Amino acid sequence: MPKIAITGLTGFVGTNLKKYLSSYEIEQLSVRYVHNQKIEFNADAIIHLAGKAHDLKKVSKPSDYYEANYELTKQLFDAFLQSNATVFIFMSTVKAVADKVDGILTEDVISSPKTHYGIAKRQAEEYILEKELPEGKRVYILRPCMIHGPENKGNLNLLYQLVAKGLPWPLAAFQNQRSFLSIENLCFLIKNLIENKMIPSGVYNCADDEVLSTNEVVQIISTVLTRKNRLIAVPKSIIIGIAKMGDITRFPLNSETIQKLTENYEVSNKKIKTALGIEKLPHTAQYGLERTIKSFIIK
Repeated sequence: MPKIAITGLTGFVGTNLKKYLSSYEIEQLSVRYVHNQKIEFNADAIIHLAGKAHDLKKVSKPSDYYEANYELTKQLFDAFLQSNATVFIFMSTVKAVADKVDGILTEDVISSPKTHYGIAKRQAEEYILEKELPEGKRVYILRPCMIHGPENKGNLNLLYQLVAKGLPWPLAAFQNQRSFLSIENLCFLIKNLIENKMIPSGVYNCADDEVLSTNEVVQIISTVLTRKNRLIAVPKSIIIGIAKMGDITRFPLNSETIQKLTENYEVSNKKIKTALGIEKLPHTAQYGLERTIKSFIIK
């Protein structure tokens, strides 16, 4: 039975991936950055999920991101090159390319990350891509967009709470298109990358097939909760004014929140589907979001 070592196994993606890969022998690889450390493992494949994500409270030091997302990845990848493992999968992020997207984000877009999180992930990507791979080894850098699934509220929590409390959605005047990624589709992609030796090494975006507007997400939440869909198109100028006030107060509606809720961020998954030889992923974006929202409901 093939053996897979996974860092970040106890996290949201890791716990779901462990269930999905139940036919494999899974080993938890507990690692953190220590200067000049040598990492050892005995596995056929390495999936590197561990790292430091966005700090919403903004209390982390920049060095935290570079140690966790860049330096640790370097050490682990160097260990992979010297090991008998044949597959290395690094969980990067679309934020290693761009914080804002004009049009559709593909793997060919020139990277220009703006945050320490994104910059550190991009540096790790560059380190991996610069190395020459020994014969028989495959390396995949995955760039997922916003991952969601049962029990992982993430940025959907604000929308869920709004609808659950029967409050109106005041940003209906903003029309946007953005990509999501259900945990089921991500696990499907990772499993196929491990098993299919014909898939070339490289960088691959990961996203559901469909894009949705925030208004459509609110509609999905309303349907799942059997609540009336209360969309209100408050003029954009008024919303922007309130957001500016929120920038200097503790009001939750500020410029950053508005951007996250209303921005366009469309991610192409064409490259990875072409590599896999498939036309569609197993689950639609709506199906994945419905499962996520249902898990929020306290029974």
